[in-house]
Amino acid sequence: MKKDEINKIASIFDAMVDAVYVVDDELNVEYMNPVMIKNFGHGIGKKCFQVLHDREEICSWCKAPEVFGGTSVRWEQRFALQHKTYDLIEFPLKNSDGTTSKVSIFRDITERRRIEERIKASEEDYRRLFENVGCGVYMSTKEGKFLNANHTLVEMLGYASKEEFLEIDITRDLYVRPEDRRKFQEIIERDGRIIDYEVEFKRKDGSIVSVLHTAQARYDEEGRVLGYEGINVDQSERKRMERELREAHDFLNEIVRSSPNAIMAADMKGNIIIWNRAAEEILGYKAAEVLGKINITEIYPEGMAKEIMRKLRGPGYGGIGRLNSYPVVYVRRDGVVVEGNLAAALIYDGQQREIASVGIFVDLKERLEMEHKLRDTQEQLLQSEKLAAMGKLTSQIAHELNNPLYGIMNTLELLKTEVSPQNKRRKILEMALSETERVAELLSKMLSFSKPDEEAKQPVDINVIVNEILLLVRRQLQENSIAVSSSFGDGLRKVYASKNQLRQVFLNMISNARDAMPDGGTLRIETAEDGDDVHIRITDSGVGIREEDISRIFEAFFTTKDSIKGVGLGLSVCYGFIKEHGGDIKVSTQRGSGTTFTITLPVCE
Repeated sequence: MKKDEINKIASIFDAMVDAVYVVDDELNVEYMNPVMIKNFGHGIGKKCFQVLHDREEICSWCKAPEVFGGTSVRWEQRFALQHKTYDLIEFPLKNSDGTTSKVSIFRDITERRRIEERIKASEEDYRRLFENVGCGVYMSTKEGKFLNANHTLVEMLGYASKEEFLEIDITRDLYVRPEDRRKFQEIIERDGRIIDYEVEFKRKDGSIVSVLHTAQARYDEEGRVLGYEGINVDQSERKRMERELREAHDFLNEIVRSSPNAIMAADMKGNIIIWNRAAEEILGYKAAEVLGKINITEIYPEGMAKEIMRKLRGPGYGGIGRLNSYPVVYVRRDGVVVEGNLAAALIYDGQQREIASVGIFVDLKERLEMEHKLRDTQEQLLQSEKLAAMGKLTSQIAHELNNPLYGIMNTLELLKTEVSPQNKRRKILEMALSETERVAELLSKMLSFSKPDEEAKQPVDINVIVNEILLLVRRQLQENSIAVSSSFGDGLRKVYASKNQLRQVFLNMISNARDAMPDGGTLRIETAEDGDDVHIRITDSGVGIREEDISRIFEAFFTTKDSIKGVGLGLSVCYGFIKEHGGDIKVSTQRGSGTTFTITLPVCE
């Protein structure tokens, strides 16, 4: 290229913002404009591949053959040395001397490519988010047609494919209540958006799904609403959990409300926050009268509330924050004294700060009445033992006196025949005979007293009698740290017996078992049927009976107890009752391990 031609071209290319260079048909650089020199350095006179890529051989992708062949080309190329991407335009330039040069114009598109890549990445991210987000995403027209929807929404509403879903009518096929659609449109067109709009949609199968709908309006260039876009969050699981939580809450409330024991709770200032029906009945205050109106200290006797809190915060009454059992005497609103036991606990928040206290009060009225009945029964049993002892002693004395007494009477009768009625001695004999007969009559009455009248025998259910006795003594046994275990045979046939005498037998044996376990233990009672007999086994885990005493335990006035708690006739009386019923009592024992009494009674024919 001639110098004047280069100068003419240079004046044009120098004014360009793009990099420009010219090479001859041997790829020697003839010209570089300032932008080209700035980006690639001064390279006039060098080979183009040396300037552009710092190479010593022609580039494999070089377009020079096409350009020198008369074709203009446009393409993009990344230049590693410059870390830039260029849009290249190359075309042939005919020189006046008949030669051809190649003009290359480099337009820097690095930033544009970077922006395009970011846009493309953003579009990919948006597409992935749109398709994979866990809530239903959509775009729709104002008229009620879906333009697009993600897989989550299609699946949430039970459709097989997106194509099928996009065909539905939103107002008719989606909303359970069409008025909800109208309300949605009113809000979004007025405010431009709607947040957490709770609505019910219909699935394809007609079932209902509750969703939270958040959306915004889409506008055209003139600000008119074209449609809507938004998300739908399935609330079915939340609704289910809320329902289950509500049901659990209602169930717990019902437990508290229906408890037969008084349940009370107060915050740390003493304001009452829970007061169940039993508390109303036992303490005489209605819930409406105490909740938020009466301090809990007004319910307790003076000073007791502070004492209870002190015990709750101490370790010695069930552990810190717990009070297992504490005797409390309340004065009802009507002045009646209520005696019972209080179990209490402190309630803590997540930071282990005290926020409330709760107490369960057990009214001991029935228990105290039962214990009173038990004491009466025990006193009656003791009295019965004493009477039995007296009767047996009286019977023995009467029998011992009867024989000589009848001998005296016979002798006096014989003497009467020897003395005439007119004889003064006859009157003395008759008076002696009369007094002897009076003594005989007295002994007869004593014998009658020694065998008291019995309750009429009848068919009875052993299980019922044993269970009644256990109910009567269970609390007393628990207070003596004695655990009760029972096993009643099914379908036992009845026995022909006196209920009162059987009750006396079982009470006596359970009382003996209790005394045999002074440090607590286990009492087990079993009933079973074997052939034509019913067996009742009473087993304790007490001290046992010495071998030398086993043969004597059913004797009258014999006792193994250190202190006299009766007259030593309990087992003797029990044995007599059972024998009288056609049964038997057997004992097996192991010193230090316990004793088992087995009572056998014949079934009722």
